Amino acid sequence: MEVIKTKIDGVVIIEPRLFRDDRGYFFESFSQRDFQEKVCRTVFVQDNESKSSYGVLRGLHFQKPPHAQSKLVRVIKGAVLDVAVDIRRGSPTFGQHVAVELSEENHRQFFIPRGFAHGFSVLTDEVIFQYKCDNFYAPQSEGALAWDDPDLGIDWRIPTDKVLLSEKDRHHSRLRDAEWLFDYNEKLY
Repeated sequence: MEVIKTKIDGVVIIEPRLFRDDRGYFFESFSQRDFQEKVCRTVFVQDNESKSSYGVLRGLHFQKPPHAQSKLVRVIKGAVLDVAVDIRRGSPTFGQHVAVELSEENHRQFFIPRGFAHGFSVLTDEVIFQYKCDNFYAPQSEGALAWDDPDLGIDWRIPTDKVLLSEKDRHHSRLRDAEWLFDYNEKLY
């Protein structure tokens, strides 16, 4: 696997080594050993999968400590624009984001560490999205930011009038008004 650094330390893109022949392809989608050697030491404890249609936007979500989560995400079918936003107060990249297209064609994975809000928009008719989490989901620890916060300046690559949101995702605060954020100096692992 190749690890591609982004403009925000700790947020990385992972490209697997693909083996193709006339039958199709094969790749190792995850190796705990390689991940710990090349990305960071963490243990994933929960796998999730979602299916969505064009225009669905999920996010920007995070889990507060002690249930904070790192995520390793990928697309099995279709394509998404996946986004990680640094929400660690005091971080030199606070409020900045990294966006990457994940698709069934590029097989890329995206690692979002603890201390980041995460979301994605669906760019194709249908998408199947998978992600690993290094902590169990705890509904009492949910946190989120407004997907359309102008201070974040995220281009979700779908027209605003085509965005499909859950009722909950329609009512999140902007980053500047957030009541709870991570502390950059706090140890999250």
